[in-house]
Amino acid sequence: MQHSFGMNFLLPLMLLLTFCKQDNEDNRNLSNYHDTEQKSNTPSIPQSLIHTDGKTIESRFNPLTNCERISVESNSFGQFLRELPLKPHGSEVEYFNGNIKRNSKIYVGVVDLPIGKRDLHQCADAIMRLRADYLRAEKRFEEMKFSFNNGFVAEYSKWKEGYRISFSGESFSWKKKTDPSDSDESYWKYLEYVFSFAGTWSLEKELNAVSNDDMEIGDIFIYGGAPGHAVIVVDMIKDKTNGKKYFMLAQSYMPAQEIQVLVNPNDDVISPWYSLEMGDELKTPEWVFGGDALKRF
Repeated sequence: MQHSFGMNFLLPLMLLLTFCKQDNEDNRNLSNYHDTEQKSNTPSIPQSLIHTDGKTIESRFNPLTNCERISVESNSFGQFLRELPLKPHGSEVEYFNGNIKRNSKIYVGVVDLPIGKRDLHQCADAIMRLRADYLRAEKRFEEMKFSFNNGFVAEYSKWKEGYRISFSGESFSWKKKTDPSDSDESYWKYLEYVFSFAGTWSLEKELNAVSNDDMEIGDIFIYGGAPGHAVIVVDMIKDKTNGKKYFMLAQSYMPAQEIQVLVNPNDDVISPWYSLEMGDELKTPEWVFGGDALKRF
């Protein structure tokens, strides 16, 4: 799918704002956090928390001692995320071009989903993709829509009917160009168009703020901008005695790469789980989020 990126100064600006990060100085960006460590496919986390033969997030990772998974409905976004397929234990994260992610000690699982051959499936893009995949599986097509950085809303229901997005002047519009289709190929083209013109900046604006105490699976820690970053809560557990809650995170990053389940760099004893009692900030392997960064679709 071709895009005319040189039509107007607006397009380069919009593309800039889709980036997860840039190579500059920002105290929230920890992209080099583990660069000096030896490459390894076995991060230092308790092996009792991993069932190496498990093929999904739910079956691969065990709850902490005396904890149980928080109940969710069978057709919920939370259960969808728990059932994300994982590559075999020890697999490495691949970039869109087939290269291997250098910092292999920051993750403990790799989601087994194709990401395309273009440098588009970055942090916010991966989250929008997971949400879209879920809604499509549930045939909730009217809810599949994402805002571009300029405010244009890309609705999958229109794309599915054969409309395509056209750019003229400084605005986007819909034009009927092809037959209706919900094929996998057409769907992926829609996603790549969204990835090209949306990102952390636009996604943060369309999400609703949530307090950490009210966290649910599917919630997102997000810092919008250029640089910016986003990670998604893919599982939660609670202590059966005291009710304390813990959560698990996944991310993509830049360059475009496979979704990875993150280790907890703050606590090797409970990693890859994170305690909800995290204080004023959340430190993940490649980014630090403020305590008010939690959002929800």
